[in-house]
Amino acid sequence: MGSPMLNTALKAARAACTILNRAADNLSTLEVHKKGHSDFVSEADVACERAIVEVLREAYPRHQILGEENGVIGPQKSEFQWIIDPIDGTTNFLHGFPQYAVSIALKRGDEIIEAVVADPVKNEIFTATRGVGAFLNGRRIRVSKRTALAESLIGAGFPFRKNDNVEAFMKVFGELAKTTSGIRRAGAASLDLAYVAAGRLDAFWEPNLKAWDIAAGALLVLEAGGLVTDFKGESDYLTTGQIVAGTPKVFGQLLPVVNKNYGYIR
Repeated sequence: MGSPMLNTALKAARAACTILNRAADNLSTLEVHKKGHSDFVSEADVACERAIVEVLREAYPRHQILGEENGVIGPQKSEFQWIIDPIDGTTNFLHGFPQYAVSIALKRGDEIIEAVVADPVKNEIFTATRGVGAFLNGRRIRVSKRTALAESLIGAGFPFRKNDNVEAFMKVFGELAKTTSGIRRAGAASLDLAYVAAGRLDAFWEPNLKAWDIAAGALLVLEAGGLVTDFKGESDYLTTGQIVAGTPKVFGQLLPVVNKNYGYIR
């Protein structure tokens, strides 16, 4: 049994997954709007966020909620803030590419304390509670035991926004392509981080993300025994939107590569 707050997050995630599964059968009829370059929102995103918010507000009306589609709602000041992404991987979802998830995290003060990343396609639910551990469908998960970058499978988020630093990214990509077992770009940061937590990926890096993309996944990695920082090696990833995560040993080899090529000096 999880904590009451985690159970509420699970209830909200399952409600959103039900909507997603129905919508996935009727993609051609979905109403879709363009928010920006290569950035879309569908009526499924809106419906999922609405369902999540309804569950959270019914259980915790005094908590603040930060969502991708509606921004901040609820009290101006609250000790607790829910951070939600109703569909992480909207572009994948709209193309019928089966790699997307519902991401829900709870922050108390400056710390993420609960996390849920739910994959409706594979029926996998990743959960974490600070100090308790990370789990996949109720089974404890840990980061992989790999220690060498050369043997590691690395996840990445490719640049797709107009203001992304493509040159810096390609420098990191080029260096890692020569020194790792492979690089994967699946298109949903929350699942990439969940896969690091489960040992399916050994590390992950991506710039220019939002808090709702990484809040839940970051706690999963930490509770599974991994490390998470921004590109400077600091803990401000929710603010900077830059994230490097991985097994302790692989993380220690990946961070300097990212750090160097993005022009940071440690």
